Amino acid sequence: MKILKYLLFLLLIIIVAGGIYFGTKDGKFDVAESKEFNAPAEVIYNNVKDYKNWAKWGPWKEEDPSMEFTYAEKTEGEGASYSWTSDVMGDGSMQTIKIIPNKEIDQKIIFNTPIGDSESDIYWKFEPSEEAGKTKVTWGMKGEHSFMEKVFMAFQSEDFDVAVKRMYDKGLANLETEVEESMNAYEITVDGITRHGGGFYLYNTTSSKMTEIGDKMASMMGQLSGFIQENNISMAGMPFTIYNEVDEQNGTVIFSAAIPVTARVITPQGSPVLCSYMAPVDALKTTLKGKYDYLSEGYAKAQNYLKENNLMMDPGRKMFEVYANDPGNVPNPANWITEIYIPVLTPSTPGFNR
Repeated sequence: MKILKYLLFLLLIIIVAGGIYFGTKDGKFDVAESKEFNAPAEVIYNNVKDYKNWAKWGPWKEEDPSMEFTYAEKTEGEGASYSWTSDVMGDGSMQTIKIIPNKEIDQKIIFNTPIGDSESDIYWKFEPSEEAGKTKVTWGMKGEHSFMEKVFMAFQSEDFDVAVKRMYDKGLANLETEVEESMNAYEITVDGITRHGGGFYLYNTTSSKMTEIGDKMASMMGQLSGFIQENNISMAGMPFTIYNEVDEQNGTVIFSAAIPVTARVITPQGSPVLCSYMAPVDALKTTLKGKYDYLSEGYAKAQNYLKENNLMMDPGRKMFEVYANDPGNVPNPANWITEIYIPVLTPSTPGFNR
């Protein structure tokens, strides 16, 4: 009996000591992981803000492929929510509390555990990196463990902070892959023969290696836009490029950057900005939705269409491409639209002779 009393007394001491230890142990936590994405903040934010996208890159699905998700009627914006059930990861739910578009998202997460519901705060930050075009993404969780949670965590094989960081690091890597794939998506459509209305346009011209067109185009369009603003000239359409002479063998091109205007403009003598007129033209139109990197594929498909349909290019007219939307207003390059026009000979073309 004495031994039993001693054992009970010892057990009581252990319980009291344990209670004091866990009761005084700081349960507050703030765990976060960051990663730099080669993507605009808006593109990343647009993916993260909708819970329906989380199943594609969330790391927990890899831990339990049979995990099931239930979505509320609203899955993005303040008040959006979803929940999940999993034999491996446990059950829980999440709700969006506050958003600052393209900058921050605050959420509340609840885990349903055998020792009771556990509630924590989730936060996202999307910050410009020092390098242009890149974004620093931070994914974090903060809160305070209850007494029972502190006891439970003490007997786990992996530290809580380490486990969360590991999951968030994997999730951010998956998200980066998902974002990159979404930005590289593209679609090419050969629309067929159409009539382009032409009109007056301001332009400047240069020669370039084909690989340097993009770099030179930016400054040339900037020069045209500046001229238009300084002289209060009205634009009559979206910017375009005219390919005056293409030397595929040497990889060089002479091209003009152009912006349509409503009427003829008399430019100062010696100015690099000139004005010209494009007559209406019948052309094969091909539309690229995606990065400009895929333009060469668009031209290749257009050329194949010409051959397959026994159509001839008009040797007296130049190929041109119209930028149907402004990349500055469309952060995801997968949504950039470029219209390729290859002038063709038709019965209405002066001097047409098959």
